[in-house]
Amino acid sequence: MEKTKPTAVALDDATVAFRLADARVYTAVEKARLSIEHGEFVAIVGPTGCGKSTLLNVAAGLLRPASGKVRIFDQPLTDLNRQAGYLFQADALFPWKTAIDNVAVGLEITGVPRKQALERAQVWLTSVGLGAFGNRYPHMLSGGQRKRVGLAQVLIRDPKILLMDEPFGPLDAQTRQIMGNLLLDLWNADRKAVLFVTHDLEEAIALADRVVIMSAGPSARIIGDWRVPLARPRDISEVRMEKDFHALHREIWSVLKDEVMKGYAQSSQAPAGAA
Repeated sequence: MEKTKPTAVALDDATVAFRLADARVYTAVEKARLSIEHGEFVAIVGPTGCGKSTLLNVAAGLLRPASGKVRIFDQPLTDLNRQAGYLFQADALFPWKTAIDNVAVGLEITGVPRKQALERAQVWLTSVGLGAFGNRYPHMLSGGQRKRVGLAQVLIRDPKILLMDEPFGPLDAQTRQIMGNLLLDLWNADRKAVLFVTHDLEEAIALADRVVIMSAGPSARIIGDWRVPLARPRDISEVRMEKDFHALHREIWSVLKDEVMKGYAQSSQAPAGAA
């Protein structure tokens, strides 16, 4: 009998709560149950403030749930998730380092000799289409180019899990599409487990194997989990024209729109929570 591959990320009834300045407890996420298989691409969508980023931080080991468990490849997560790479919405590049040095630093801090780290960094810059830009500083790069450097910076460490918090959010529509296709090409090469947070339902469907929906907070819950019936490989501009894409978008939006309206209604009166 073939051995079942371990689940890359599993949240078992994970509840996340924060103590506010006035001593009240704000429950951001309640009893979240989610599993991501090895090689699976899962997108999370939900209203602003529902705790999407909170779940990423739990999977990264940056937040410990008040109750419930987190397992990484079937092992309890008790510290930082060393098997994950995290790509944030904001740039995480060192402004005083060139693009190639920003990519190489992830290896250098683990003890890889600088010459070898730079050689591998050059390979990764080339893979994200920036092979000729290694000597440029972040301020000399466009927003899309900085995202490419950030992606190479994360991937050079070869993490088994990618955690992505609206990584393409600040980019214009055309650049987001280019970055989405680049991400799919890189992911298709070795099929890491991906947990991708976005506010854009179309982006979620175009990229992912599954789309998970969260309710409005506080005490946000996972209220839907849809499998995306679109063949791979995909081109984001083309897949959005398919009949199955539009049918799935209508189905998910029929659930999500009510939560979005609840989120807007609560935003002016609810205590500040996690995005």
